[in-house]
Amino acid sequence: MSRLLTLRLYVPFFLALFLITSLSCVKASPRKEKPLEDDSGISQFTAEKDNEQVFRDFLDRILQEAEIPQDLSLKIRETAEGGPSLIMDILTCLAGDPYLHLLVDKTHALPPGYAPGDLVQLTGTAGGGSYEISRHGLMLRSAAAEALEEMAAAAKADGVTLTVGSSYRSYDYQVEVYTRNVEESGQENADRESARPGFSQHQTGLVVDFAPIDNAFAGTPPGKWVLENAGRFGWSVSFPDGYENITGYRWESWHYRYVGKDLAAFIDTYFASVQQYALRFLRQWELAEQ
Repeated sequence: MSRLLTLRLYVPFFLALFLITSLSCVKASPRKEKPLEDDSGISQFTAEKDNEQVFRDFLDRILQEAEIPQDLSLKIRETAEGGPSLIMDILTCLAGDPYLHLLVDKTHALPPGYAPGDLVQLTGTAGGGSYEISRHGLMLRSAAAEALEEMAAAAKADGVTLTVGSSYRSYDYQVEVYTRNVEESGQENADRESARPGFSQHQTGLVVDFAPIDNAFAGTPPGKWVLENAGRFGWSVSFPDGYENITGYRWESWHYRYVGKDLAAFIDTYFASVQQYALRFLRQWELAEQ
């Protein structure tokens, strides 16, 4: 289903809802009604109802194929029936850089040989930034670097200093990281916390690991501040606590992915701040449009 077709279906969907509401509120009037034989309005209403059902079926299929939990699916359906906000939010998220919403997980890899073309060095406070870096050579895509500085400046204004411990990793570097983890902790444990080469969000150039890179970070002032405020600056925690069966990875309180402010709000609003659900939903939406 193309986005144009989706819009063509969606607009009549709301017209139909409006018409249903209007008809339910109309009281008897002394004004003489048109003869029942004039069925042009009925035909239009029927067409709108058909479009309404088509969209409902389309949305239900997306939710099912994305394996969205029942409670979130119900909320999304209710939002869809209440106005155009859902569809507009979806189209906004899909209109920007496709790598912001690209699903990268254990079963969905980046394109072979992918390397971002707009990586910039993170200089930290030495370069006039508002955040610290744990080592030299850290890089992010330019938009993510700008968003990191914006977030770090806000944190510093609240008396909190953020420290970046890891960021972009090339495919080759991820080979080293994954191999080392397997050697140190075994295959099963490594797969809970380390992505296979080509399947790492770090390779997008949109991820930072805040220091300390362990779950002690969650209890620190930076960890608490980022969890509360990251979404305002377009950042989303990738592997939240209690969702290993969904994300494929154990809790990583320090791992944040830049998705942009629109998508961050979308994740928080519709998917209970679980990034994996939102990215799966958008992926299925795009596949259905093809």
